[in-house]
Amino acid sequence: MKEKYCENYPLWAVFLTNLVSIGIYLIGIFIILQIGIIWLVLYLIYILFLEIKLMRGHCVDCYYYGKTCAFGRGRISSLFFKKGNSKNFCNRKITWKDLIPDFLVSLIPVIIGIVLLIINFSFLVLLWVVLLIILTSAGNAFVRGKIACKYCKQRKIGCPAEKLFKKKID
Repeated sequence: MKEKYCENYPLWAVFLTNLVSIGIYLIGIFIILQIGIIWLVLYLIYILFLEIKLMRGHCVDCYYYGKTCAFGRGRISSLFFKKGNSKNFCNRKITWKDLIPDFLVSLIPVIIGIVLLIINFSFLVLLWVVLLIILTSAGNAFVRGKIACKYCKQRKIGCPAEKLFKKKID
């Protein structure tokens, strides 16, 4: 069976994948804002740092550099950073430890939300925490499994994340 890959993802796919990420960010912003503007600014700086690190350290080596990947970062990174070496992308090894900074984008607001619920229960905060957990787990799984990774040409060439998440069938 021939696999289908996207040379450039359609804009609806980029919109949908980013909708999940932006939703996670906005819910995190709302929750963290409950404890103060300084914490919110630190959270926003952290998100910006992770996005720049991703584009500078990974997107520049990706097949989709200068193209429309599922997240649109291939085009964005080409505007700000010089093209890297595609061999670096394929040879990179990712472990669960490497994903901790990404998990913290959701985990920090969830923990803060739970603490807020303990201190002063609010249905609104509870709703945001539940929505954040759903977007982080099911939302990301859907976006990556059905849209992004499923049609990714870089995955075919070699993707360290795919190797990490791939289920071994023995």
